[in-house]
Amino acid sequence: MRIAILDDYQHLSTRLADWSAVQARAEVVIFDRHLSEQEAVSALADFDAVCHLRERMAMPRSLIDRLPRLKCIFITGHEHRTLDLAACRERGIVVSYALNGPTGLSATPELSWGLILSLARQIPEAAAAMKQGGWQRHCGTVLRGKTLGLLGLGRIGKAMVPVAQAFGMQVLAWSRNLQPEPARAAGAEYATLDDLLARSDYVSLHLVLGERTRHVLGARELGLMKPTAYLVNTSRAALVEPAALMDTLVNRRIAGAALDVYEVEPLPDDDALRKLDNVILTPHLGYTVQESLRDFYRGTVENVSAWLAGQPVNVVGG
Repeated sequence: MRIAILDDYQHLSTRLADWSAVQARAEVVIFDRHLSEQEAVSALADFDAVCHLRERMAMPRSLIDRLPRLKCIFITGHEHRTLDLAACRERGIVVSYALNGPTGLSATPELSWGLILSLARQIPEAAAAMKQGGWQRHCGTVLRGKTLGLLGLGRIGKAMVPVAQAFGMQVLAWSRNLQPEPARAAGAEYATLDDLLARSDYVSLHLVLGERTRHVLGARELGLMKPTAYLVNTSRAALVEPAALMDTLVNRRIAGAALDVYEVEPLPDDDALRKLDNVILTPHLGYTVQESLRDFYRGTVENVSAWLAGQPVNVVGG
């Protein structure tokens, strides 16, 4: 039995979880670089199971159909949006999930605030300049008195509110189904999308990606933002229409953006976003903290062990 651990860039899977029980019954191989679909066809041809970390690697039907030995797919999180479950069902491939614990759920809101603070005080630029020599070259702004606009007021969006209040910020919130009273109960003021975009100094995205939210921010919506405003996206890249975002940033119609998610991941080395000086880029760090990965990998070990024992648990659709 051969089991692949995919996209474990820093070999954290075996540092944060004990795989010895699995290794006693199967060969475990770590892939520490991202595989294209064509590379995966060859590299994974003789594996019985693969272990994913979130959605770092897509598993479309075109890949699943070319892995005839594959019997089980282990995912982290409730769902894997780029995994073709219908293809798995047709092949009889078991899909088993592991969840994040309560500590790790703070990871994305904390990163969002790190990015907002970095934009406000120009921390990345100032830190880089210090390494080059010299002294004060940058002058930031405070958050007190500014307005934070939250697109989405679910679990992560709600976690943003008390921090904003501690900074003395006004909080606006919008989603398609949000009503004024639930927004008020969470400590935010409900606003229409257009009103939120026009009034906010920082717009932070926390929506679930779906057909109704895909490209919810296009050229028209981005054009409503203040020229001094910033956009922060730690949710899903496809919430923002990519050509409109690039045009907005290149032409400096807003002050800048901080992005943690991208249409193509890993972000290609020659991507135009890397060349912009008004964008902070992080490599999808939202959930990537030791606490989250420890929960994910320990849960995966338990799921793999159960499957090897012939009693799979946490089966998607089971």
